[in-house]
Amino acid sequence: MSLSLLPNAITILRVFLIVPFIWYLQAGQYQPALIIFLIAGVSDGLDGLLAKRFKWQSRFGSITDPLADKLLLFAALLLLAMKGQISWNLFWVATIRDIVIVAGATWYHFKVGRYEMQPSLISKWNTALLILLVLLVLISLSWYPISAMILVGLEWLLISTCIISGLHYIYLGCVAYRQHKLDANKTASP
Repeated sequence: MSLSLLPNAITILRVFLIVPFIWYLQAGQYQPALIIFLIAGVSDGLDGLLAKRFKWQSRFGSITDPLADKLLLFAALLLLAMKGQISWNLFWVATIRDIVIVAGATWYHFKVGRYEMQPSLISKWNTALLILLVLLVLISLSWYPISAMILVGLEWLLISTCIISGLHYIYLGCVAYRQHKLDANKTASP
């Protein structure tokens, strides 16, 4: 195996970690779930670092890496909402945001062409806050109780960043589509 495939191998490992994470979380075994979540987080940072540092980026990794993150966070949010540890409002806002982004990117891909997704700053903050919330809830359930005020405040902040980042992606998609149409009209003009 070429070392350049290492980031993709780490990403695939992270996808496989989702199954035991779901099992432990569903079973109420929060310490192992927390450990797996931490391993997944470290692996996400490691594969990104390796890919950028050694220029081992690939189309596969650019699609699979965020997909692995989204699947893990979706599973975590769904199970924590089912267990009453986070609000259903946050789960639905985060899920609808992701559906809108994926649907928009898919539409753009088939209607216009390949679109290089680059996470926006607000989206990076949103993802970091989602990870922080899941970590805090798991820590609260397994080791040290964290104030409900902190967790609820973080949820409201997350609902806001989900909405803002979702609207921002819609705006960016519209701008890219408009630019594509302008470019197409310029090349079609004599």
